[in-house]
Amino acid sequence: MKTQVAIIGSGPSGLLLSQLLNRVGIDTVILERSSRDHVLARIRAGILEWGTVELLREAGAGARLDAEGITHDGTFMTDSDLMVHIDFKDLTGKQVMVYGQTEVTQDLFEAQDRMGTTIIHNVEDVAIHDLDTTSPRVDYTVAGERRSLSCDWVAGCDGFHGVSRKTIPAEKRREFERVYPFGWLGILARTAPIDHELIYANSEHGFALASMRNANLVRHYIQVPLTDKPDEWSDERFWAEFRRRLPASAAAKVIEAPSIEKSIAPLRSFVSEPLRWGRLFLVGDAAHIVPPTGAKGLNLAASDVFYLYHALVEAVKKGSEKGVDDYSARALNRIWKAMRFSWQMTTMLHRFDGEDAFAAQMRRATLNHLCESETARRDLAENYTGLPY
Repeated sequence: MKTQVAIIGSGPSGLLLSQLLNRVGIDTVILERSSRDHVLARIRAGILEWGTVELLREAGAGARLDAEGITHDGTFMTDSDLMVHIDFKDLTGKQVMVYGQTEVTQDLFEAQDRMGTTIIHNVEDVAIHDLDTTSPRVDYTVAGERRSLSCDWVAGCDGFHGVSRKTIPAEKRREFERVYPFGWLGILARTAPIDHELIYANSEHGFALASMRNANLVRHYIQVPLTDKPDEWSDERFWAEFRRRLPASAAAKVIEAPSIEKSIAPLRSFVSEPLRWGRLFLVGDAAHIVPPTGAKGLNLAASDVFYLYHALVEAVKKGSEKGVDDYSARALNRIWKAMRFSWQMTTMLHRFDGEDAFAAQMRRATLNHLCESETARRDLAENYTGLPY
């Protein structure tokens, strides 16, 4: 089999890149290690920057998002009973969209099916070869049969544990990592949201986030030790602790319901450089991981796709490799800015084991500064809604 762009991974980044390329006549084949049902069962982020929304529309995958997504003009930051509203629209003229990653993935799968894109699921033993030539090759096994895919370019959209990043020689990679000593316990429940906007809550008991997927489905989180297990947290225990970390006015609006999904996600910041090796490009979680505090994971993957899509169009349609030569530097410039913002949000909103009283005072001083300074609120709003590509 031969294609112009081999894409490893059918998460949102791989599907979005394929969809955009297909629409301008560039052929792709997607290789995915899991089944489609497994990919669609992943419960992930739900906040889309406006640039991501516009990119999905450009890809022809924005109809259901526009019909069902919830536009947010702002968010709340709190410390105990102090609540600060960050008005995105007033401060920046931009908004964000609440629309789950699972829904984005479903929309992109359906768009790809309409395009007739070849998506091969349940592949194993993927190996990438000849990246220093103009004819790289991806070998893989499916249903016990060893196969080869010849291509012009390879996009590694296969996540943190995928083969793409590991294909770059270890001595040629620089990796930067910060592992946080806590995780987020999240539940999905069919009940009404507390507010029409998200609430990021800091308290002496730890962090909590009141979020949503739609008008009748919430996704709430609390900070927990990494040693905790989801089954140690009954619904009753979760709701009690969740209420305890919210301002009293918000806690009074909580409507409890049985959880329909419960999981703990560790928090880490991770970047691998470079994002290009020969004819291989790293995209999304294959290259970087951010803590969910700043809602940047899916959005950073989308910005990688934006840069790579335009670079590949320039290379394939115009014969110029300037865009692909610049891809790594352009993407990393935005990645590191998002890393800073996510780290800043994580530090501002979480309690750290063994911290002294000074740390808590700094968190409260930061929130007071947001309360009193329009410039500080604008800086947060600009980063949250998404820096320009």
